Amino acid sequence: MTEYPVAKIEDYGYKEHRFLKAAWKWVVNILFAGTILLLYLPSLVIALQSVNDTSDLSVFNKFDFSAYVNMFKDEAFANSVKNTFIVTLSSTLIATVFGTLIAVGINSLETKKRRHIILLNNIPVLNADIVTGISLMLIFSLFLRIFPYLFGLSTLILAHVFFTFPYVILSVLPKLRELDPNYMDAATDLGMKPYKALFKVIVPSIKSGIFSGMLLAFTISIDDFVVSYFTTGNGYDNLSIWIYGSIGRKSLNPAVSAFSTALTLLTLAILLAVNFLRLRKGKKNA
Repeated sequence: MTEYPVAKIEDYGYKEHRFLKAAWKWVVNILFAGTILLLYLPSLVIALQSVNDTSDLSVFNKFDFSAYVNMFKDEAFANSVKNTFIVTLSSTLIATVFGTLIAVGINSLETKKRRHIILLNNIPVLNADIVTGISLMLIFSLFLRIFPYLFGLSTLILAHVFFTFPYVILSVLPKLRELDPNYMDAATDLGMKPYKALFKVIVPSIKSGIFSGMLLAFTISIDDFVVSYFTTGNGYDNLSIWIYGSIGRKSLNPAVSAFSTALTLLTLAILLAVNFLRLRKGKKNA
């Protein structure tokens, strides 16, 4: 039996460029490190500033944790935090409920109509915040003759619901498409009323999408500034508006740094807990 020599890649004109490979590896590592630095450097600066004994951002004297102890002693800051959570939690709850119901309705439409409705839903998502804020301000202004004290808590909640529920729809729709369309028919055929079938069959099957949409709505709402600035009333500031009114170019209220760092650590703890529960659930299912 005739044996033929095994062809090598060099026989086809390939040349190994070790220097180029090493250089490319260094470029990739530098780009990766730069990206991580740009993402987390602002949070690191705020964390360091929260334990700085001076409000000057360009000077670090010594560690001081009094900002955490006296965080809520500033009444204006405490009120802004309270207002932020009232607006964020209320709007997130309303947007999650309405967004989920609207997503179920969109999913039941014909393909052509569904595409048109999804396109309309994407407009608030892609629209500039300043355009959304001014538009909502003008709409709310039309009702001032009937409700002269309209601007405030109610307008903030309505505005936040308006620009967050499209994100809930976008999070829930993919989960609805994964469902067997016969689930609803099977539940109603077994004697279950449509609204009970919705809440006992459909909603539990798409709860991960609902939870993702709720978290997304909460995250977008809690740090919104532009829309809130145009739709709030006198004396009702959320945290972002209060920070805008109190911040200087080289100074920052210590309470803001401390609260921002605490909120970041809380978010990190929640993410770690969620990932831990997912891994634990995956091991049990395996």
